[in-house]
Amino acid sequence: MREMEFKMERPDLVREGDVVHVSEKKTALNYSYIIEPAVAMSGCYKVNQRLHCSEGRVKKVIHNERGYYVTVAFDE
Repeated sequence: MREMEFKMERPDLVREGDVVHVSEKKTALNYSYIIEPAVAMSGCYKVNQRLHCSEGRVKKVIHNERGYYVTVAFDE
Protein backbone atom coordinates (compact mmCIF):
# COMPACT_ATOMS: atom_id res chain seq x y z
CA MET A 1 0.00 0.00 0.00
CA ARG A 2 1.38 3.39 -1.00
CA GLU A 3 -0.06 6.77 -0.03
CA MET A 4 0.33 10.04 -1.91
CA GLU A 5 -0.85 13.54 -1.03
CA PHE A 6 -2.59 15.84 -3.51
CA LYS A 7 -3.48 19.55 -3.22
CA MET A 8 -7.13 20.36 -3.97
CA GLU A 9 -8.30 23.96 -4.50
CA ARG A 10 -12.02 23.62 -3.72
CA PRO A 11 -13.95 21.54 -1.16
CA ASP A 12 -16.10 18.48 -1.86
CA LEU A 13 -14.59 17.52 -5.23
CA VAL A 14 -13.76 14.09 -3.77
CA ARG A 15 -14.76 12.42 -0.51
CA GLU A 16 -13.22 9.76 1.71
CA GLY A 17 -13.76 6.33 0.20
CA ASP A 18 -14.04 7.52 -3.42
CA VAL A 19 -12.13 5.56 -6.04
CA VAL A 20 -10.15 8.01 -8.18
CA HIS A 21 -8.20 7.77 -11.45
CA VAL A 22 -4.88 9.62 -11.73
CA SER A 23 -2.96 10.65 -14.81
CA GLU A 24 0.80 11.08 -14.98
CA LYS A 25 2.62 14.17 -16.24
CA LYS A 26 6.32 13.88 -17.08
CA THR A 27 8.82 16.74 -17.05
CA ALA A 28 12.52 16.51 -17.82
CA LEU A 29 13.45 15.21 -14.36
CA ASN A 30 10.22 14.56 -12.46
CA TYR A 31 6.75 13.07 -12.53
CA SER A 32 3.58 14.61 -11.12
CA TYR A 33 0.06 13.25 -10.89
CA ILE A 34 -3.43 14.70 -11.31
CA ILE A 35 -6.64 13.27 -9.92
CA GLU A 36 -8.95 13.35 -12.93
CA PRO A 37 -10.87 15.32 -14.06
CA ALA A 38 -8.42 18.00 -12.80
CA VAL A 39 -9.53 17.71 -9.17
CA ALA A 40 -6.16 17.84 -7.39
CA MET A 41 -2.43 17.73 -8.16
CA SER A 42 0.48 16.00 -6.46
CA GLY A 43 3.95 17.31 -5.84
CA CYS A 44 6.95 16.23 -7.92
CA TYR A 45 8.41 12.73 -7.70
CA LYS A 46 11.74 11.41 -8.95
CA VAL A 47 11.92 8.54 -11.46
CA ASN A 48 12.54 5.94 -8.73
CA GLN A 49 9.41 7.17 -6.87
CA ARG A 50 7.17 6.87 -9.93
CA LEU A 51 3.63 5.58 -9.36
CA HIS A 52 2.92 2.22 -11.04
CA CYS A 53 -0.88 2.16 -10.96
CA SER A 54 -3.47 4.71 -12.01
CA GLU A 55 -6.33 4.01 -9.61
CA GLY A 56 -6.56 4.56 -5.88
CA ARG A 57 -8.98 5.15 -3.02
CA VAL A 58 -9.28 8.44 -1.12
CA LYS A 59 -8.17 7.77 2.44
CA LYS A 60 -8.70 11.24 3.92
CA VAL A 61 -9.43 14.84 3.00
CA ILE A 62 -8.20 17.55 5.35
CA HIS A 63 -8.56 21.32 5.36
CA ASN A 64 -6.03 23.61 6.98
CA GLU A 65 -4.86 27.21 6.57
CA ARG A 66 -2.98 26.28 3.37
CA GLY A 67 -5.90 24.60 1.61
CA TYR A 68 -7.43 21.18 1.03
CA TYR A 69 -5.26 18.07 0.97
CA VAL A 70 -6.30 14.65 -0.28
CA THR A 71 -4.48 11.47 0.72
CA VAL A 72 -4.93 8.63 -1.76
CA ALA A 73 -3.94 5.01 -1.11
CA PHE A 74 -2.69 2.94 -4.06
CA ASP A 75 -2.21 -0.84 -4.18
CA GLU A 76 1.45 -1.19 -5.07
